[in-house]
Amino acid sequence: MANSKRTLFLKRRLRVRNKQRKVNVGKLRLSVHRSSKNISVQLIDDAQGKTLAAASSLEKDLGVIGKNNVEAAAKVGAAIAERAKKAGVEECYFDRGGFLFHGKVKALADAAREGGLKF
Repeated sequence: MANSKRTLFLKRRLRVRNKQRKVNVGKLRLSVHRSSKNISVQLIDDAQGKTLAAASSLEKDLGVIGKNNVEAAAKVGAAIAERAKKAGVEECYFDRGGFLFHGKVKALADAAREGGLKF
C-alpha cells in the first residue's frame, strides 16, 4: 500500500526531531516551518515550553510579504539570528522538521549562521 506524501512527511519529521533531541540534550531548538507561501522559524526552549524568539516572512519590517523564495528565507534567517542574540542565545540545534535541507531551508540556516548562531 502506497503512503501519502503527508504520511511520509510526518514520519520524516518525527524521525529527524527525535534523533536531534537525543543528541542535543539541554540545547534550544531552532524549528523551521515552510509552507507554499511563507517561511517561519522559532527558537524554542523545550524544557520550559517557551518560544524565546521568532521570525517569519509575514512580518512587514522584513519587506518580503507575499514572497517565498531563497532571498526571503535568507532575510528571515538573519532576523532570527539578530533576535536570538538579543535574547542572549548563541548556540542551538537546527530542527528542519520534515523538510529537506535544500533551497529555502538551507538559505535560512546559512543566514542564521552568518548572523552569529552556532549549530
